[in-house]
Amino acid sequence: MPRLFCLFAAVLALAACTTVPLGTTGRGAACAPCAACPGVEAVKPSEKPLQEAAWTDLPGWDGADLAASFDAFKASCAGLEKRTVWRSTCVDARGFTTADPAQLRPWFESHFKPWQVVNPDGSRSGLVTGYYEPVLKGSRTRKEPYLYPAFGPPDDLVVVDLGDLYPELKHMRLRGRIEGHRLVPYWSRADWTQQEGERSPQALLWLDDALDFFFMQIQGSGQVQLDDGTRIRLGYADQNGYPYRSIGNWLIDQGEIAAGQASMQGIKNWAAAHPDRVQELMNANPSLVFFRELPVEGVGPPGALGLALTPERSIAVDPRNVPLGAPVWLATTWPDDPRPLERLMLAQDTGGAIRGAVRADFYWGSGPEAGAMAGKMRQKGQMWVLMPRDYAPK
Repeated sequence: MPRLFCLFAAVLALAACTTVPLGTTGRGAACAPCAACPGVEAVKPSEKPLQEAAWTDLPGWDGADLAASFDAFKASCAGLEKRTVWRSTCVDARGFTTADPAQLRPWFESHFKPWQVVNPDGSRSGLVTGYYEPVLKGSRTRKEPYLYPAFGPPDDLVVVDLGDLYPELKHMRLRGRIEGHRLVPYWSRADWTQQEGERSPQALLWLDDALDFFFMQIQGSGQVQLDDGTRIRLGYADQNGYPYRSIGNWLIDQGEIAAGQASMQGIKNWAAAHPDRVQELMNANPSLVFFRELPVEGVGPPGALGLALTPERSIAVDPRNVPLGAPVWLATTWPDDPRPLERLMLAQDTGGAIRGAVRADFYWGSGPEAGAMAGKMRQKGQMWVLMPRDYAPK
């Protein structure tokens, strides 16, 4: 990425100056500003995503009930303790059994140090949305009303982990398909839909509502109540490589709904009034999610760490800025409500739409009540990551 930035900066400089002294640039090299160019300023370096803070900076910390968050942290230790920086803290957590807030708060303060999450431009607030685990109805066989297939990762999907080639691109993957001797973009949602008939023998199961299944893909997982009386869970397995596009924003841009109607329920109301345009609506988001079948175990679906998410204690984050598994103090407000929501969360998940430093997706749980809360959550918030006291950011 630094090389691409330097190249872009050099192009801009050449466009602005008749004569530009050229130096060498390489991975990790800094790009010198063009001092001879009038009106061209040096690019301000981005702020570090984690900056030292004090416990007194955390709004609501003194009155927090930390018992449920402490249990969720101990669950995270199943993955965290493999890393040296977390090992001793996780060992101490397992040996600490009290649920008394008066003792839990000093325990956290003695084992952790808060770091405020900061955006590249130096701002300290960002978007907090919500997600949940829907419960849909389905069948193992295609029959009325179960006409909408859910698929696992297809055999022709090629996934390249870019971090294996370029360490600076860690957590980034390239997805495509082979055409001749070339890797080309994979099928978009619209293209895939045209192929579903011929791919139907590979379907995991069939669901009764196309739009509900679309929203399950946005959430990343869900439960399915089968017509034989059993219940299973569909967990995220892979994705077609296209970025997520908001269908709510698409409806606003088309003049179909007002900005205040772009909630999940508002979109469903529009779809009910325009059944012949539902596929067009869904195709506005080219991203397509593939699933794997899982048993219904634990209180929530598995997150990015492979651990069950905890309702109202787990969040999805951008792992390029917030370490997965870490406790995060979240200061925001309740969905569509000015009351403060200040709580210790665990960064246990990721999401295709969760990009940026101060950015979180709040996991509300399973079912319609959780869905109602998640569907209307679009709040501003601040975040502080709690890291072991001997942690030193790179």
